Amino acid sequence: MRLSNTLTKMKEELTTVHPGEVRMYSCGPTVYDYFHIGNARPFIVFDVLRRYLEYKGYKVKFVQNFTDIDDKMIDRAYKEGITISELADRFISEYFNDADALGIMRATYHPRATEHISDMIVIIEKLISKGLAYQSGSDVFFNTSTFIEYGKLSGQNIEDINSGARIDVNENKKAAVDFVLWKGQKPGEPAWNSPWGMGRPGWHIECSAMATLYLGDTIDIHSGGQDLIFPHHENEIAQSEGATGKPFAKIWLHNGFVSIDDQKMSKSLGNFFTVREILKEFDPEAIRLFMLSAHYRKPLNFGRKLLEQADNALQRLYNLKRNLEHYISAKKDMIKPNISKVNTNYDNYITRFEQAMDDDINTPEALAVLFDMVRDINSAITSEFHVDEAKKVYSSYLMFARILGLLAKQSYTVTDEQYINEMIEQREQARKEKNWGLADSIRDTLSSSGVILEDTSQGIRWRLKS
Repeated sequence: MRLSNTLTKMKEELTTVHPGEVRMYSCGPTVYDYFHIGNARPFIVFDVLRRYLEYKGYKVKFVQNFTDIDDKMIDRAYKEGITISELADRFISEYFNDADALGIMRATYHPRATEHISDMIVIIEKLISKGLAYQSGSDVFFNTSTFIEYGKLSGQNIEDINSGARIDVNENKKAAVDFVLWKGQKPGEPAWNSPWGMGRPGWHIECSAMATLYLGDTIDIHSGGQDLIFPHHENEIAQSEGATGKPFAKIWLHNGFVSIDDQKMSKSLGNFFTVREILKEFDPEAIRLFMLSAHYRKPLNFGRKLLEQADNALQRLYNLKRNLEHYISAKKDMIKPNISKVNTNYDNYITRFEQAMDDDINTPEALAVLFDMVRDINSAITSEFHVDEAKKVYSSYLMFARILGLLAKQSYTVTDEQYINEMIEQREQARKEKNWGLADSIRDTLSSSGVILEDTSQGIRWRLKS
């Protein structure tokens, strides 16, 4: 399997520190609000990567953190008159509600930043002892000039960063690019005891502490959105490698932005939709399919019409699932081992799917395999399509879908009029070609979805079951 490594700017073969095991860390949400549709992209994409790695036989140890202390959390908790812990509890619960709806598997560990303050302090002390960090007043900063590889992930030059940035008046750091490891307590803020007085950790140090604690000094894959490359992930590398003297992550994966009208979606710009809002209108699996329809590294433009198209595409996938289930049930007593039209393509579907996923998680190509199966198998469902072969194809089809997090429901309710009419046209064409198996399967599929077909002198009409 080859993955595009942001660090080396190359596709690299996946090799792991521990044989047969992949250790992954992915940056999780700051839990002060519902996560938006742009946040959902990395959650879904790297969930698919994890599923595929497990399909390939790896044991996956996956960590996704919760940032439960930062300025946004302090501000919102203050406005609502609750503690930060109460705010975090609420939105961690809401995160799981939305993530579960989207079919995102739980990580092996979901640590909270506030649970690991002592681990962060240990790393900061180590950095100070090595001369890589310094105390300034009640704050502690990482001295980027002491880490000669600073900028290797983002490709930024430290001198250019310093000349183009400014130091806030309340920061007593030596250079603009130096970043905070520990913040001295401000009036009214929550704080923890430390060797430098009461305070709280900076944002970047939490991921280094939790990644190394749960996964070891060197991890196999670190992932997140492109917006995290600099400064967050750049700073993670500096402080982690500065503390351990070892490479922090072998492969860095970053997904492209989700945009609206070609403008990056973000809470700061106010041009975002929460997943909670979108789930009121669209099937969660349609959202997954939409997210996987473009390569994860490329930008993805969000729109309701695109989600509607994804919803219709999802219905076609469910249609084949039901067609195969009906066919297998109807032909379960068949004995004669006829050779089916898809027999020669069976292994090719698996080969193509694996080639797509092995090539840097190419989910658009993987989805294309599923839709080719829809086309090929629907046209092959006749009395000559042997039930054993149907079972093989069905098993393979569901295996692909499971990796992508699709077709998990037992049924799918058809409500789209255009889709129903298209299905009726397919059935009429099948009848003209005397493909009675496909015609019957489409009728049964529509019936199981609550659509009744009626023959009239003016042609086929349909109605919903009352």
